[in-house]
Amino acid sequence: MLTISIFSAIILATIIVLNLPVFGKLPSGSRLNSIHQLSNYKDGALQNLSPTPMQPEGVTFFEIFRKYLFGKHPNKVPTRAIVTVKPALDSLPGINSTEIIWFGHSSYLIKAGDKRILVDPVFSNTPSPFSFVGSKAFPGTEFVNAEDFLNIDILVITHDHYDHLDYHSILKIAPNVKAIVTSMGVGSHLERWGISSGKITELGWEQSVTLFNSIKLTAVPARHFTGRKFKRNQTLWSAFVLELPGSKLFLGGDSGYDKHFEKIGNNYGPFDIAILECGQYNEMWPYIHMFPEQTVQAAIDLKAKILMPVHWGKFSLSMHPWNEPIERVTKAAEHKQLQIITPRLGETVLLENIHQFEKWWLA
Repeated sequence: MLTISIFSAIILATIIVLNLPVFGKLPSGSRLNSIHQLSNYKDGALQNLSPTPMQPEGVTFFEIFRKYLFGKHPNKVPTRAIVTVKPALDSLPGINSTEIIWFGHSSYLIKAGDKRILVDPVFSNTPSPFSFVGSKAFPGTEFVNAEDFLNIDILVITHDHYDHLDYHSILKIAPNVKAIVTSMGVGSHLERWGISSGKITELGWEQSVTLFNSIKLTAVPARHFTGRKFKRNQTLWSAFVLELPGSKLFLGGDSGYDKHFEKIGNNYGPFDIAILECGQYNEMWPYIHMFPEQTVQAAIDLKAKILMPVHWGKFSLSMHPWNEPIERVTKAAEHKQLQIITPRLGETVLLENIHQFEKWWLA
């Protein structure tokens, strides 16, 4: 009886934990029907345009787990606090001007005229369901809080992974947001967290929405995956084309390299800037995250005038040194003669007047 009681208690505790709000909710009803109608839905899950295994042939999940936990990975975290810039969150650029402020990893604010667009805000100390699990934010990178973003016009969420969709940040930011644009299915998580469905627009690839009569967002393909618990690819992952008065931006989210970048460049480019992931890569998962050299090639494929690499500088979710991504991507961009910008966390980038940024990660 004691054994049965202990076993029952474990099962009950597991059920309770897995039903906590932080895990969100899988799509159902009309939302699920909409997902089933997407062209890339097949065999019970959403699919990438190209076959995309989680790891290459011959590499097991156990091997990845073992190397991640027990391998030697020097310099994964900075030895001293990263020096940031106090961000000008409330100032507004001129008419038809565009400003970008990066907060580390894939969180950044775009200010276009009198409108503010916040992308993938993650301001918790760990990008995981619980604060005691996973990589901690690098020293010095917790210089802004979710409570600082009380005047956001559009919140963009590329996909539902914890390092892009942060439960605690969303709870604080979403109530004051005027509109939320995200990938198809992600709205199920948001509604589970009490966010009004009237604020949420979910897009499939090649679908668009225009907000405030002047801001157009189009979801386009990425090569990645989704899931907050065990069942993968029940919600969509996307990049977004952002068209503003006077500028056009590519918001990359997460993606492995593939031919879709060239197609997007041909169909939607050229872009004034491509904000692309550069970090958390490894040869054991080469299809779902880009290596820095591929990030540069993706920007070229997109016909981007400028590359801004993100998805690094705040969390260590892979095994490479913390500053290896920016070292490799700047070297590759120089070799390909592609303009690249490397602002400090919190520093304002004025898109119409790009200046030379220092290599602050060497300081």
